[in-house]
Amino acid sequence: QVQLQESGPGLVKPSQTLSLTCTVSGVSITASTYGWTWIRQPPGKGLEWIGVIVYDASPFYSPSLKSRTSISRDTSKNQISLQLASVTPEDTAVYYCVRLYSDTYGYGMDYWGKGTQVTVSS
Repeated sequence: QVQLQESGPGLVKPSQTLSLTCTVSGVSITASTYGWTWIRQPPGKGLEWIGVIVYDASPFYSPSLKSRTSISRDTSKNQISLQLASVTPEDTAVYYCVRLYSDTYGYGMDYWGKGTQVTVSS
């Protein structure tokens, strides 16, 4: 059974770096055909794609967040990490870790973590 669990501080001060971890169980994060995605949802707004790290550890980022974002992995712990630098209150959101898969029909997202609330405030 695949499970994803986000963890990290719920409160971050402006200008600091937001750091979150996604612990994956039930599947190896190095398995081919899967990528591991971070998505967020600000209060009252829709989902926003942050970036993805694919099976060979290559990261891809949203152009709007690329300059502040880093996604990495720890294969020994089967974890994915997100770092978002120089945060502002506009980065306040629920952050989700999501599995991206590919098959003959294209791409999809099939497993989601429960999400973790991050508030940026002094």
